[in-house]
Amino acid sequence: MLYSVKFERLIQMEYVYAALMLHSAGKEINESAVKKVVEAAGTAPDEVRIKALVAALEGVDISKVLSQAAAVAPAAAAAPAAAAAPAAAKAPAKEEAKEEKKEEAEESGIEGLGALFG
Repeated sequence: MLYSVKFERLIQMEYVYAALMLHSAGKEINESAVKKVVEAAGTAPDEVRIKALVAALEGVDISKVLSQAAAVAPAAAAAPAAAAAPAAAKAPAKEEAKEEKKEEAEESGIEGLGALFG
């Protein structure tokens, strides 16, 4: 059962990849364009998923979301290193609270695209 859920999510990724390819090429992300990219990849397009993707991306600034995701990745990679540091090297509580608020703000921008993955 778990395998089929992971496989199902993997299949959905091709639609997101199609949208990202269109975005990077400077093309409009619409149903017909996504369908053409999915077909060019050798996959039978699912009209319902394409419509859901296009609707979910309407009004989303993909460049901004990608830049926020790029900013979150280094912070996530640094987290294990920070956990290994001695307790004496930890920042004061005020700075930690600021970091948490900043991370929450960054994550909220990514949540919109997270809905596309199930």
